[in-house]
Order: sequence, then C-alpha cells, then structure tokens
Amino acid sequence: MSTSPASLKDFRERLATLGKQPESTAKLSDEERVRRAGNSFLRELTNGMAVDLETCIHCGMCAEACHFYEATQDERYTPAHKFDPLRRYYRREMSPMRWLFRPFTRKVDANDLREWQVLVYDACTGCGRCDMMCPMGINISELINVVRNGIASAGLAPKEIQALQDEQQNKNSLFGVGADKLRELIGQLKSRQIVIPLDKAKADVLVLTTAVDVLLFNDALAALAKIMNRSGANWTLSSAAFEAANMGLISGDTAAEAKAIRRIVEQAKAVGAKTVVIAESGHAYQALRWEGAEDTGAELPFEVLAASEFVAREFDAGRLKLKKAENGRSVSYHDPCRLGRHGGVYEEPRRLLDAMGIERRETDSSKRENYCCGGGCSEYVIARAAPLRQKAFEIKKREFDKAAADAVVTSCSNCRVNLMIGAENARWEKPIDSLMVTVAANLTD
Repeated sequence: MSTSPASLKDFRERLATLGKQPESTAKLSDEERVRRAGNSFLRELTNGMAVDLETCIHCGMCAEACHFYEATQDERYTPAHKFDPLRRYYRREMSPMRWLFRPFTRKVDANDLREWQVLVYDACTGCGRCDMMCPMGINISELINVVRNGIASAGLAPKEIQALQDEQQNKNSLFGVGADKLRELIGQLKSRQIVIPLDKAKADVLVLTTAVDVLLFNDALAALAKIMNRSGANWTLSSAAFEAANMGLISGDTAAEAKAIRRIVEQAKAVGAKTVVIAESGHAYQALRWEGAEDTGAELPFEVLAASEFVAREFDAGRLKLKKAENGRSVSYHDPCRLGRHGGVYEEPRRLLDAMGIERRETDSSKRENYCCGGGCSEYVIARAAPLRQKAFEIKKREFDKAAADAVVTSCSNCRVNLMIGAENARWEKPIDSLMVTVAANLTD
C-alpha cells in the first residue's frame, strides 16, 4: 500500500484547510502578549544561555550554515538575528550591565513578536546546523527556540501549528487521525496479511507511529509492522497513545509538549514496555528521547529508539536477516536533522543500506553537516512559508542531482513529505523512499 500522487494531493489539500487562531489567544491585548513573552523568556533563560548571549560576536558565520539564508542571501535569516528579541530582553532586564544597556536598548513590543514569528517559525526548522558552525560554540538553535516559546506564550504561533497543537492536546488526534482511523488502517493491512497487534495488555516494545504515516505513508507503517513481526519482538501499538509527533515541541508550548509525552509514558508503563520504538519521525525522536525526562520530571522507565536504531540492533543481533536488493539501484541517504545532528543516528541507516548491497552516493553535505530538507519541525504545514521552503529545498535538490543516485532514502516522514512536495513543485521525478520500506522489501528468512 504505497503512497500515490493522489494521496499526496489529498494530503496537501488537507494542509490548506488548517485552522484559525483560537479565541483564547485571538483577543489578547498587545500588552498582555508582551508580558507573556517576557515571562517565558525569564522562565527559560538559563545561566548558560546568558553566557551565550554575552559571547556572540556578530561575526555572521552562522548565516552560511542556514539553508534559508543560503537560499535567499537575505540578512534577516541570519540565525544570530533570529534570537535578537531574547538578547534585547536579557540586556534590559537580566544582564549585569542592564543599567548601562537599558537606555540604549529598545523594549521588545508586540510588533516585534509578530515580525519574529515569521523568522523563528517560517525561516527556522531548528535543524541545529548553525550551532556547529559558530566559532564561539554558541547553541544558537536553543536561543531561537526560547524566542519561539515566548512567541507561543504570547498566543502568536502560526495558526496551522496552533490548530494541530490544540487538536492533539484536546482530541488526542492529528489531521483528524485518532484511534478510529488507526483501527481502520490496521484492518486494511490485516487483509494483506500484515498483522499489527493493537492494545495488547503486556508487551516488551511499544511502537509509535504518526498521523502522517496513517494518512499518507501507509507503506512505512506496513513495513515497520513487517519488520517487527519478523524480528520476533513482543510488541504492540496503543490506540490510546500511538502518535509519535509532538506539536508542543514544534509550537513552543512546553506544557502541551509535556502532556503529549506523559500520555506515551503512562501507556508504556501500563503495558510494561522496556523499549519505545519511534517510527520514522525526527522531531518525535527528539521530543521523547531528549526532552521526555525533563518534561515529565523523572527518568524515563524505558529505552527510546528510532526505528532505524532498533532495526539495526536487531540486524546486528542476527534476529533480522537481509538479502541483497535485486534492483541494483543507488541511493543518497538524507540525514534527518533531529535524528542526526540532535540524536547522533548516522551509521545505523547506512549500515542497513550496505547490508542490502545498495550503492550509497553521499551528497556534498551529509551526516553532521547535512543541509535540512527545508520543511523540518512541521514547517511544511505553514502555508505562507511555501515559497521560502521551496528555495531551501532547491539546495538539497542540487546536491541530490550532483550525487546522481537513482533515489533518495530517508528515515523521517516530515523529511519525506517535504521532499516529495518540493519535488512535485519542481517537476523533479527522483523517488523519495522510506528506509523502513526499503528494509522490509529485502527481509529474508
């Protein structure tokens, strides 16, 4: 049940209908928005961030790391500029030299928050490439994220992202995909002899999928199920907590982020899971693995693995066997930012591709230096950002064309959908494939 052009068209039409600003925040006064943003900055700004703010020398090297700046040469997209509201707030309210800075540093106002909304949502995917290029070692993406959180606290997150966050928080669904849609798809897969154990009382492994996989990438979910079954794992999906995506992380609402994580943690505890495997979703991996313990205030009682990590481990242990791919094609593997730079998952996907005898053709940027697809962190749902997103996509397209592989393979549904949208817009016919689908097609006894 692979993805078809018609299903991508349907998904894009669904994106176009997303949300409006909630009434709870639409009527906030500008004064209240500024107050909320300031309180968020004050709450989240750490000593380490203060050192970073003091350390920035405005050299501009981070600009050359940013796909949005590189695609446009627009100075507004320089990463260090994107955290300017936080820098100004710090200088006026928190710096040891605030008595000196205050007369010469303009207050952050509501118009600033609206202007920076575009810079930190439309023009930043949180990919972290700028962090690596900073000669002062500043965690730039973390500072930008604090600005993002402040803007979200002010009720100014983009309407599409806010709508999805509210849906996840209030309905436990995304894009209209809840437990019923999941059961419906599982029934369809069962008719094809692909069995997905749903709501087992006890299981060693809890698997998470995404609404994007249910709606668009049925092939990836079917492939992961086939792999899990072949490995012999005692696993389950939970209708109460199957969604890996975390819109709170994306919007900047830490309370919503924590609520989504607690839902998963509680279900994992209920079934006694020792491992939680996250389907192909980069930001979902970051949210649970790296933010989960902090958001819930306790060490997670299970191991968190990306699907590619789990599959590589099962292969290394001999519980999965792979045959040489028969089609003899070559691929370029696209490293999802949140799995790669944020999570260190580089070698596992490549080891699996090598085991299948698939020729790998690396792009000029890859692994730690890889350019983002341009739509990470669900940036692809923001309608007004489409032209900017397409320009960033062209960077990767040029790299893929230079590598001249037969196909692109990735292990993130967000990357996959954004690359497919970019390819469709550019009338570029390069296949964009899932790593899990590739592995499942080459399983052997």
